[in-house]
Amino acid sequence: MVRPTLSTASSSPSSISADVLVVGVRPGADGGPASLAAPATGSVDALDGLDLTAIGATGAKDQLVRIPATGIDATSIALIGLGSGTDAAAVRSAAGSAVRQLPQVASIALALPSDTTELVDAALEGAALGAYAFTRHKGAGTTTPARGSQTVTVLAPDSVAADATVRPAIVADAAALVRDLVNTAAGDLGPADVASVATDLAEGLPLTVEVLDETELEAQGFGGILGVGVGSVRPPRLVVVRYAPETATKHLALVGKGITFDSGGLSLKPAASMLGMKTDMTGAATVLATTVAAARLGLDVKVTAWLCLAENMPSGSATRPGDVLTLKNGKTVEVTNTDAEGRLVLGDGLVAATLEQPDAVVDVATLTGAQVVALGDRTTGLMGTDDLVAQIRAVAAAVAEPIWPMPLPEELDARLASEVADMVNATVGNPAGGMLLAGKFLERFVEGDVPWAHLDIAGPSENKGGGYGWLGKGATGVMVRTLIGLAEELQAK
Repeated sequence: MVRPTLSTASSSPSSISADVLVVGVRPGADGGPASLAAPATGSVDALDGLDLTAIGATGAKDQLVRIPATGIDATSIALIGLGSGTDAAAVRSAAGSAVRQLPQVASIALALPSDTTELVDAALEGAALGAYAFTRHKGAGTTTPARGSQTVTVLAPDSVAADATVRPAIVADAAALVRDLVNTAAGDLGPADVASVATDLAEGLPLTVEVLDETELEAQGFGGILGVGVGSVRPPRLVVVRYAPETATKHLALVGKGITFDSGGLSLKPAASMLGMKTDMTGAATVLATTVAAARLGLDVKVTAWLCLAENMPSGSATRPGDVLTLKNGKTVEVTNTDAEGRLVLGDGLVAATLEQPDAVVDVATLTGAQVVALGDRTTGLMGTDDLVAQIRAVAAAVAEPIWPMPLPEELDARLASEVADMVNATVGNPAGGMLLAGKFLERFVEGDVPWAHLDIAGPSENKGGGYGWLGKGATGVMVRTLIGLAEELQAK
């Protein structure tokens, strides 16, 4: 995991000492010229009289224009576009974008809007997120960015607290953990490997880890996880990570889909669709990282993560289309499509989680291609209990993670009917409302009156295009910041 050294400093000219000074630029109003957006005029005196139009600095989001530095202790100045706003979301994005686009720079000073603690926190968080680099699979002779020694200083007025670097670093670490796990090749990260990672992460933290192997899964009735993992030579696991401070009065349960590789099983995916299926364990990585972050932050809320881990492979022992599985609550499922496996492992996890009667349960999954069709690559699909859905939507908006609520129509229940079991897991040949149908399936495994929400992150879990904001190509760590925010809200109630 790569983490820059974060700090804050006075925005007076004497405080500026870095290889690159990054200064924010906001677009002009009504097509007018762009203007500087920095924490104090003193920090950018060297730019007085600079013609932004002449050097092509428009203030557009992610635009970075680099010029020589004069009059300050820096080798160059980078102008970063803030886009249409100067709020925390814009500052977080600009800070992350600048650091992401300056990978070889050892020290960076950020002169962005920072007249409140919220803006300083956003700049620090964005910078830490933007410094991410994944190098595990690079060869010995590969030139990689010098991320390990990078330092980032956020310039802020003296009136703003200058010691708020802990939370941004922990939040960025949580996102980096997800991205590291998801970016790792599937051959190096099977179910037992994820369990080992969870156990290692718990060392030195107030966390307990329970790992159920295939024998224990069978004894305890986790037929969904077993049914998905039975075709692989790498057996499935259920990993339960608990953070339980003695004074906590609220309990948040998190259930993550952890398909370490999804071939589709005997309902084999086409070759092109199988590429990237190492990312199908993003949900499990997300709930693990959130729970670790809660422990590191010392939140006064109980958090339990259920990592439902299996590798979905075709073999002579694999579950066949038409086979019937019995899940944790005794409900039976006719498997009509072995490539609709995520809901099977989540069903088991939801039953186990909700039997503990937490105050809220949230499942996270790269669940359906229908989510991508409906909402695209950057917006998470959200379903579940109305009040919890509204709360998560508000938290996601506060941390600028795009999300959109979707319905759970009653008429879809009829499509889940089976002639031989309690339900089917998919309606082969009828793709209509696929994201919603998966949500209706999961709803059946929420025991009691526990508030429940389902996050379908199939598209937003991975950035397949060019970089934007603090994100480069690859795993994104989406929804980690939202779930940490949700845990923080629960502790406050």
